[in-house]
Amino acid sequence: MKEHLVIFDTTLRDGEQSPGASMTKEEKVRIAKQLEKLRVDVIEAGFPAASQGDFESVQSVASAVKDSTVCGLARAVENDIARAGEAIQSANSGRIHTFIATSPIHMEKKLRMTPDQVVERAVWAISRARDFTDDVEFSPEDAGRSELDFLCRVIEAAIDAGATTINIPDTVGYNLPHQFGSLFHALIERIPNSDKAIFSAHCHNDLGLAVANSLAAVRNGARQIECTLNGLGERAGNTALEEVVMAIKTRQDVFGVDTQINTQEILATSRLVANITGFAVQPNKAIVGANAFAHESGIHQDGVLKHRETYEIMRAEDVGWSTNKMVMGKHSGRNAFKTRLEELGVEFETEQELNDAFMRFKELADRKHEIYDEDLQSLVTDNNIQRVENEIYRLVSLKSSVETGERSSADVTLWIEGKEFSATSTGGGVVDATFKAIEAMVHSGATLELYSVSNVTNGTDSLGETTVRLEKGGRIVNGMGADSDIVLASAKAYVNALNKISDEFVKDHPQASV
Repeated sequence: MKEHLVIFDTTLRDGEQSPGASMTKEEKVRIAKQLEKLRVDVIEAGFPAASQGDFESVQSVASAVKDSTVCGLARAVENDIARAGEAIQSANSGRIHTFIATSPIHMEKKLRMTPDQVVERAVWAISRARDFTDDVEFSPEDAGRSELDFLCRVIEAAIDAGATTINIPDTVGYNLPHQFGSLFHALIERIPNSDKAIFSAHCHNDLGLAVANSLAAVRNGARQIECTLNGLGERAGNTALEEVVMAIKTRQDVFGVDTQINTQEILATSRLVANITGFAVQPNKAIVGANAFAHESGIHQDGVLKHRETYEIMRAEDVGWSTNKMVMGKHSGRNAFKTRLEELGVEFETEQELNDAFMRFKELADRKHEIYDEDLQSLVTDNNIQRVENEIYRLVSLKSSVETGERSSADVTLWIEGKEFSATSTGGGVVDATFKAIEAMVHSGATLELYSVSNVTNGTDSLGETTVRLEKGGRIVNGMGADSDIVLASAKAYVNALNKISDEFVKDHPQASV
């Protein structure tokens, strides 16, 4: 039998550290349930000590998820560990992931601690975490630039203290595959008690090598990979779950391990994460990009038609791709709508959520004759986006005008904390005019950092998904909106971003000094 490779998904924690990728509690729970359906082993749900919002999110995920282990991140300090322990209390299987830096530059410049003090703090943190759970993971931060002898020393002490997983992070994405693989080989060979813990790889993609480094680690004894959907993460991102899982599955001749991932759920999970975070997947992205299984070259097309394996090393169906299929229309009933969404993996928590989504479906069906699975998924995501907890702003109506040779104009009405306000503005285009009209009412003081549009399916009546990124006071949030009218989708996205600029998203950075 092949050894089991643990898939540790950190989309909800490290992935959320991408500027603007903050998620609400409800969004985190929805992604966590999909990760559970994907059969991820461990879900790192957040950093409970970072903020009250993050604490409540981890707590909610711990209560909602039954089959996957739910993990909370904690620095090697009392408050962090206590908050993580409390947050995972309701989980069927809970883990605390604690860390402290071990590289010379981090110990000297950031922690201002001696190596002896770092070892002592690591041992204390692991022992304290075990007061809450027997499943404790330890990470020597910046292990890729740490001195090997000291790394062996602190890991041996960590295992003796009760750490069951030892994670080796390439925190700054500095390592090359042969170096990172050799590091795992050396650690496992030199540390006397290495057989008492699972070794894990956590790689960043600064040099585009996160997946390659993770696979090199597996080849040298790692039995857990920390990754995110779509490679989401701060800076250049993290190891992409879909890439590393399919590499293991496709190259069974090389890797003596296997995962329990339900690969047919990969695409649905990727789209959900992209829709909620507003980070679109590039068309040529491996596995989940729109062009991943497309063949333009005549030679390639001819070969695939004759025998798929001439140019395809995986079946598109194995990761969730299927032919666009019209499934619904304006005469479709509520039960058919609910049934099809259940087949697509979408479940409604309350009857009201179903009713709201069905109403949006009927509105869309009046404007768009052919409705595809992708439309339904986007519609439900948009439905959840618009239902913001502690909502301050809501779009009531929008009227826009464009004429050749004239400035575009927009009349916008917003619901703002219980009262309706209206404003009219002109701009270089209807979207510009709409945003200016909204700002005339809210005076947010935010700066528009990004505005992007993508179509969900083909055709001029396709649903358009828009992303608006706002920055205010050093904080960045993404807003999402979807509609067959791109101006309405843009207004929804802008209002969604405004609702996210709240104290709920203020949090400490997990890499802050201890």
